[in-house]
Amino acid sequence: MGRNTSYDVIVLGLGGMGSAAAAHLAARGQRVLGLERFGPAHDQGSSHGGSRITRQAYFEDPAYVPLLLRAYELWDQLCADSGTDVLVRTGGVFLGRPDSRTVAGSLRAAREWGLAHELLDAAEVRRRFPTLTPADDEVGLVETAAGFARPEATVAAHLDLAFSRGAGLRFREPALSWTATPGGGVRVRTGAGEYEAGALVVSPGSWAPQVLADLGVPLTVERQVMYWFQPTGGTGAWTPDRHPIYIHEAADGTQIYGFPAIDGPDGGAKVAFFRRGIACTPETVDREVHPEEVAAMAGQLAGVLPTLPGRLLKAATCMYTTTPDEHFVIAPHPEHPQVTVACGFSGHGFKFVPVVGEILADLATTGTTKHPIDLFDPRRPALEATP
Repeated sequence: MGRNTSYDVIVLGLGGMGSAAAAHLAARGQRVLGLERFGPAHDQGSSHGGSRITRQAYFEDPAYVPLLLRAYELWDQLCADSGTDVLVRTGGVFLGRPDSRTVAGSLRAAREWGLAHELLDAAEVRRRFPTLTPADDEVGLVETAAGFARPEATVAAHLDLAFSRGAGLRFREPALSWTATPGGGVRVRTGAGEYEAGALVVSPGSWAPQVLADLGVPLTVERQVMYWFQPTGGTGAWTPDRHPIYIHEAADGTQIYGFPAIDGPDGGAKVAFFRRGIACTPETVDREVHPEEVAAMAGQLAGVLPTLPGRLLKAATCMYTTTPDEHFVIAPHPEHPQVTVACGFSGHGFKFVPVVGEILADLATTGTTKHPIDLFDPRRPALEATP
């Protein structure tokens, strides 16, 4: 077996959160080792699919907004440091009945934090955004700061920065086990050897139910499907400079979200259901997209985006790892303070990637952070009360 090399921090999992943590830790002069079971910026987990929505008028909970404000600063820094457009501001429209979670929750967050926004009736939405056709009893909240992030490019940018700052990155080398050592450090075993460090960051994505089973957090992994359609009439009205990102909540609570045609006229426009997944594991997830799934999405689009379900260009699957209350888990391990855990990002976590990386670097190096993370405690009542 071989190597037994000591580092300051080992990062397990180099997807969205882990790659950001490695970059932030390396920037602080830490000796970092990153371990990843697949290749860099891979498509086997949750950090792929070409685009992820970014927004600040956060219907999930206004408590997220301070983190989003910092995340946006770090997104801009990442764009500058990497020389890539990993985040693009297009504006966003959040549609539904006034009392829907999507609209009412977004409005609450916008008002509480003084975020720039407008509230439009259905007729004004249709006039300003001709591709959107909300029902007469629906409204739209417009947020100027919303847009999209590019997940693969984001992971690649953070990995490049981590490497350029001295981090050691090992791909296709999954961790087999980790243990706390008597001196307050950690030991990680892989098929290639053992590594020791003073601290450990565990960001395993959809492998969290196995890797972090000792946390006792009830996590559910769900298969999700992303679709790219060629809009009827072409993508002229769908370019990022003309078309916002959007979320629509139907009267029955079904949410869909989508994007402009970010990859040119041949790339189509991406859309997906939000939280309409099928329970799975990373080993059993069905990677095939079936005709009935495409038909269900096309039917959902017909009412509010009638020109979008034209020709299906492609479809792909990814995974959500969800907690019962849909809030994240970010904290020192309750039994091992030298271990920091990050999991359960519940389908809405990618927009937080840069600030989560900063938080994980804080916790791994000092055991605390200035950012508000009490909502993400693995010992919170909402998780303890769940069988």
